[in-house]
Amino acid sequence: MSTHKPSAPETMTELAALIGTWRMDAVFADGRQGPPGDSGARTVFEYGPGAQFLIQRWRVPHPAAPDGIAIITVDQARDGYLQHYFDDRGVVRLYQMTFAAGLWTLERTAEDFSPLDFAQRWEAELAADGQTTHGRWLHRSPSGEWSDDFTLTFMRLPAS
Repeated sequence: MSTHKPSAPETMTELAALIGTWRMDAVFADGRQGPPGDSGARTVFEYGPGAQFLIQRWRVPHPAAPDGIAIITVDQARDGYLQHYFDDRGVVRLYQMTFAAGLWTLERTAEDFSPLDFAQRWEAELAADGQTTHGRWLHRSPSGEWSDDFTLTFMRLPAS
């Protein structure tokens, strides 16, 4: 078995596949589904100045879901990316992130800016045509087992 780790990304170019506006649809672990049809939930990815970071903004017109922004940048120390998360509830989180060959992960398993109330993981795959991303958010129980919170599908919208 190889112990070779992929090298850290040197630029943000591999994240170009995320650039654009995406519709979001959620299905919860308890079987609840987001509003039928297009609820208006959107996320937008765009490069920041100098393309040294990626900005993600989302809006979810549902009172139980937060709107927010995330800033993603290369993290050479951890061989991947860091996502700095902020939402309209005042929640601030730091996630370790990978994105390679269409596989996208986010993970928060240690204290960052606040006590770690629960560990989280995002696992997603970008479809081969680049138009859909299917993913799921998980949380870790106190016993250490990962459980589904909800699935989230992103569908790319045409550029306007």
